[in-house]
Amino acid sequence: MGENKDFIYDEDESVKFIQNYLPQELKGKFSNDDINYIVDVIYEYYESKGCMDEDIDDDTEIEIDEDELTAFVVKNALKDGVGKFTPEEITFIVQGEMAYCESLDMFE
Repeated sequence: MGENKDFIYDEDESVKFIQNYLPQELKGKFSNDDINYIVDVIYEYYESKGCMDEDIDDDTEIEIDEDELTAFVVKNALKDGVGKFTPEEITFIVQGEMAYCESLDMFE
């Protein structure tokens, strides 16, 4: 299937999607800048695991350890002085980002 999907990833749309995805008790806790930072760190994690390599076959299934990813984000946010977030809070952003990507059929 040599079909090339032309998905358009839009950072602003991603942030809006994640803000809407957050449960009521977390709405307003994260600024748009916080979410952009966290999404950037999520992609740093993907790169560190080789998930973004150009030579990955489209049929290759990539497993992401969500707990490890969440811990990576929490640690980097603290180290970079962005904020002290709990793993539970970050999990919602990770899941929101994954849901946004799925809405674009990025994983197909």
